Amino acid sequence: MPPSHWPARAPRFLFPLLAVAAAAAIAGCGVFQPSADAPNAPIARRIAALQPVDALLLGEQHDAPEHHVIEREAVEALATRGQLAALALEMAEEGRGTAHVAPTATEAQVQAALDWSDKAWPWASYGPAVMAAVRAGVPVIGANLPRARMKDAMADVSLDAQLSGEAYTAQQEAVREGHCRMLPESQILPMTRIQVGRDRAMAQAIVKARKPGQTVLLIAGAGHVVRTLGVPQHLPDDIKVATVRLMAAPATAEVVPGEYDKTWRTPPLPEKDYCAELKRPVKAQPTAQPKS
Repeated sequence: MPPSHWPARAPRFLFPLLAVAAAAAIAGCGVFQPSADAPNAPIARRIAALQPVDALLLGEQHDAPEHHVIEREAVEALATRGQLAALALEMAEEGRGTAHVAPTATEAQVQAALDWSDKAWPWASYGPAVMAAVRAGVPVIGANLPRARMKDAMADVSLDAQLSGEAYTAQQEAVREGHCRMLPESQILPMTRIQVGRDRAMAQAIVKARKPGQTVLLIAGAGHVVRTLGVPQHLPDDIKVATVRLMAAPATAEVVPGEYDKTWRTPPLPEKDYCAELKRPVKAQPTAQPKS
């Protein structure tokens, strides 16, 4: 029944207006989407909101399964739009890549091309993102400093000048924390040089893979993509870069302003003391008793 203040029969001109209003309301419901910064926004929408950039750096927590899902979706989002210049990986060494691998290659062939270490980087975690790029005909490139060059990096004093004094001091502190404060102080400087060398190698890989109008996507640990310390510090000024931290932590976890352009939170993982195993004293092996 209509409200009592309506006329018993509505004027004819009201019907078209009501129909238009109803159609607009229905259409409005159909096109509503959350903001690109909303926690439930699709990854493709978040990626699009960061464009245009020459390089997009995703900083992951290596053992967070949700982060590997996001990485695959990021590859697919950029590739679908024809915007993915290359997928660069901390998980493979500089000089390795899939440039000569067909889009129809098997996973075993792709792993061989990248000289993949499944023990260090489980293929089950990273394979979906890698194969999404391969299937799209996009090169996957190793970006990390080769292990064979790390010893030289430890003695390379030129790496000490790659960051400002304040940033280099902060990087040394990050190395201490990253090694559970168990490294002898004499090893802090050499290990910091390796970290800087790795960041510089990843930056150089991005520069080599760069293509006008497209984006190089780098997947690396969160520490490598910190704006003030990591890969962005080694990129030329003419490369526009966006950095995203993937963060599997409670909503109350602190985010340091300025370290990343965006922080995408994912469900927190169970709390784990990564240093506990290293700090646990090694049990002495029982001494063999001579046979009587």
